[in-house]
Amino acid sequence: MSSENSSDDGQDDGQRVWDVVVVGAGPAGASAAYAAAVAGRRVLLLEKAELPRYKTCGGGIIGPTRDALPPGFELPFRDRIHAVTFSLEGKFARTRRSKQMLFGLINRSEFDQQLVEHAQKAGAELRTGATVSRVEQHGSAVPDRRSVAVVLQDGETLLARTVVGADGSASRIGAHVGVKLDQVDLGLEAEIPVPETVAEDWKGRVLIDWGPLPGSYGWVFPKGDILTVGVISARGEGAATKRYLEDFIARLGLAGFEPSVSSGHLTRCRADDSPLSRGRVLVCGDAAGLLEPWTREGISFALRSGRLAGEWAVRIAEAHDAVDTRRQALNYAFAIKAGLGVEMSIGKRMLAIFERRPGVFHAALTGFRPAWKAFAGITRGSTSLGEMVRSHPMAERALTRLDR
Repeated sequence: MSSENSSDDGQDDGQRVWDVVVVGAGPAGASAAYAAAVAGRRVLLLEKAELPRYKTCGGGIIGPTRDALPPGFELPFRDRIHAVTFSLEGKFARTRRSKQMLFGLINRSEFDQQLVEHAQKAGAELRTGATVSRVEQHGSAVPDRRSVAVVLQDGETLLARTVVGADGSASRIGAHVGVKLDQVDLGLEAEIPVPETVAEDWKGRVLIDWGPLPGSYGWVFPKGDILTVGVISARGEGAATKRYLEDFIARLGLAGFEPSVSSGHLTRCRADDSPLSRGRVLVCGDAAGLLEPWTREGISFALRSGRLAGEWAVRIAEAHDAVDTRRQALNYAFAIKAGLGVEMSIGKRMLAIFERRPGVFHAALTGFRPAWKAFAGITRGSTSLGEMVRSHPMAERALTRLDR
């Protein structure tokens, strides 16, 4: 980007000052970089891995994710889902179908790569193989109060007017900001190549199994000749979660196929009072602990919070003093809490009920038409959990009764 668009000439003692440095090139970071670059700012996107790279993720693209993508983004779907089979610990399986597509399935490596390319087309610069060891807002590395120093592992220091932390659930930037978590889950996943006859059986259909551990569930997502099979459960039950995945795979008749990838990761949910910024540093996506607590869906939360972080990073980059910086950071926090925060609080209530009574959820989704219609509406993006509870007094009453 040329420097004419910037808030100043971008030079301090001969060292280049970026308007916005984004740490992490997943969906949140790419989304933040795109939003800031579209506004005409000098943006640097840092990623420690080489791209494209594998990510443990089911890869379900629901309506809110689709709506948050940059204009002209072509989704690299591996399958389009029109049917869901629900089971309760492998029993009472029932399939519900929809004429309209419910959601699509992608491989994260392709999806993330494409998001980064959109950010680059908008003017963001990408550096891969760059590991950030820390950020500093005071001290000898920081020339003035309007700068943040981003220190890389090899000792190089970059200067920015604003930093956006989108460096995933084990975030260095999140630690700097002081992100607090109140829910950590362990997801385990296997990518299983299957013969055409097996793949054909799964085409256009996913399986969701309500699991044996409190709050746990498993899934099968078909992606052509590969099935993504995974389970998730509260952290601290590692052995039991692993056993659930093994039993799940065996029960599906897939134990004879060798996975091409087996992986695990932790998903982290923020506490209600967790900060979203510190000085000129913002966090978004997994780094901020932003995801849906019940389903642990994170891609739509990453894209939406990333876009907001990119927009507010531009305003913070232009802020000339601490008071203005603070005001813009509070506005960012308000924007997150008013949208994603409301969805998260309802998701937490849903999870608490689901932990106690998974059978109620199974019975509702398989036998109660309005519950299935609500599920379909949420996945398509025509409604959200928050909207549903707000606009349907019956849904709020049912939730409150189940809360008890």
